[in-house]
Amino acid sequence: MDSRPPASPGFLGSFRVLGDSLLAGVQDRLSLLSVELQEEKFRLIRTFLWISAAVFAGVMAIAFASLALVYLFWESARLAVLGGLALFYAVAFGAILLAFRSYLARQPRPFAATLEELNTDRACMRNGS
Repeated sequence: MDSRPPASPGFLGSFRVLGDSLLAGVQDRLSLLSVELQEEKFRLIRTFLWISAAVFAGVMAIAFASLALVYLFWESARLAVLGGLALFYAVAFGAILLAFRSYLARQPRPFAATLEELNTDRACMRNGS
């Protein structure tokens, strides 16, 4: 039986362990980034589909309602109705833009978890922990 303690891996062995740890950390961060990128892609596609459907339905409704209203007042107040519709659509467009800006401001920051992990890693490296 050999009662000697196991030999230390030496400088080269320590360097390998350090390199492996660094690569494992980078791999974890890249995996997290990949997951977040996939989530952002799905969220963007879903948002685009909702916007497309809303725009199509809205344009169709506005077009037919406007045509019906102008037809109804064709003889008596055609210009007043057209002017009122234009004003209404301009105000509605402004309200929609403001609501959309508010929606975008409430969205989570892309890749927030990855950035947080990188900040945590940097803090640990500065503190030597």
